[in-house]
Amino acid sequence: MRNADIRRLDRAIQTTEKKLEAVRRGEWWPLTGSERRAMARALAVGGYKVARGRSAGREERRMDTTGNSAEMRLNAELTALHAERQRLMTEAARAKAAKKSKGWW
Repeated sequence: MRNADIRRLDRAIQTTEKKLEAVRRGEWWPLTGSERRAMARALAVGGYKVARGRSAGREERRMDTTGNSAEMRLNAELTALHAERQRLMTEAARAKAAKKSKGWW
């Protein structure tokens, strides 16, 4: 394949790695809309419960679960990108070998 495709995948891999690190640090910007809503809802309900003097354990677990699912999603995306990059590299190597095997005869 073309080098442009491989470079595009390299950029996508770097972006996904940055998102994964941000999620591990607890940042919200890489989350999808539904994940952000779930985090905000758990935060609001947990704050309300704490203000009323009750435990917010369930909401803390819900926030942890949402963060873990986002991390799993990004890991799966990263694995798929690496597999696609490897496929393109193999395809490019085969094309190059076939071109060389034609030789100068």
